[in-house]
Amino acid sequence: MIDKKIPDVTLKTRVRDETVEGPNPFRWQDMNVREAFAGKRVVIFSLPGAFTPTCSNEQCPAYERLYPDFQALGVDEVYCISVNDAFVMFQWGRNLGLDKVKLLPDGSGHFTRHMGMLINKDHVGFGYRSWRYAMVVDDNTVTHWFEEPGINDVGADADPYGESAPEKVLAALKAGA
Repeated sequence: MIDKKIPDVTLKTRVRDETVEGPNPFRWQDMNVREAFAGKRVVIFSLPGAFTPTCSNEQCPAYERLYPDFQALGVDEVYCISVNDAFVMFQWGRNLGLDKVKLLPDGSGHFTRHMGMLINKDHVGFGYRSWRYAMVVDDNTVTHWFEEPGINDVGADADPYGESAPEKVLAALKAGA
């Protein structure tokens, strides 16, 4: 994955808009990822699903906690992308109390599929979801890649977490690798 361009896809996001009346003042907004990340250095991590144990209790909170460390190393933003819709991602972010890590809905799995990370998790009732990974992207090009082992063994117990942890990404950035 190193030196590869990220996929040129558009994600369906929701943004707050005070001109929208009612209890849900949000509107749809397309986000072309290449346009959004052009000229920026970002960390993107992906996980199987919002509200799931490891994603909610460990991975997302750790990236949120270590966000200032990423900024100190020249990272503009940290994004979590998951094969969930915008409504689920919004509620998950509220539930976790996130205010630094930005959540990206890949509801149809287009970004994840183009990254080669879309897996079938029907055995646990999820359908197609993302394999757990992280990357550093400089101006739309992957410069660092962190993938959990076992992508070809997606049985009931296959959901490792460690290689894509924020501490590993920070260590690589600190090393200048």
